[in-house]
Parts: sequence; C-alpha cells; structure tokens
Amino acid sequence: MVRPIVHFLLHFVVPGVAARWLFADKWKSAWLVMVLTMVIDLDHLIASPIYDPNRCGIGFHPLHSYVAIGLYIALAIIVKTRIVGIGLLIHVVLDGIDCLWMRLS
Repeated sequence: MVRPIVHFLLHFVVPGVAARWLFADKWKSAWLVMVLTMVIDLDHLIASPIYDPNRCGIGFHPLHSYVAIGLYIALAIIVKTRIVGIGLLIHVVLDGIDCLWMRLS
C-alpha cells in the first residue's frame, strides 16, 4: 500500500524540485506543465486490467514504450518543448524506479 502512495506523490514532488532548479524564473508554470505530462498514463485505459500493481508499465504501455521515451528525449533537447520533454522523462524515470521497487519487494 505504501509503494503506490509514494509513487503518486513523487509525480508531484520531483517535477516541483526540477522546475524550481531548472526553471527558477518560471518554476510554477514549469511545474504545472510537468505535472500535466501525467496525461501519458491515459494509455493504461487500453490495458487489461487497467491497473495492475504488479505490472511494470515501461515497455508495456504505448506511451511508456522505448520508442516513446526516445521521443521524450528529443523533446527535452528542443528548447521550445524542453519543459514537456523533461516532465515526460521524469514521469518514465519514476515509473522505472517503481518497477525496480516492485521487483525488489
């Protein structure tokens, strides 16, 4: 029960820390954009079951695929899409950490 709660909270806290550190002059809007990148979790709606606490989403869900992650890296490199790209990368890194945590427990 603790793992999903911590995972969920990190999706708000880590973008806040990144926004404050990387985009100090506009950290509030950067944080909001990064939090909104959680919309990539909509790809869970096409999975059966929609939520499986023992399933690693990386490489399973389309928006969590390795091809998609490559696109997120490209978005993070391009100045105009950097905040979105960083938010998406934070999301998949946190999901990847959750996958490791799941395997170790």
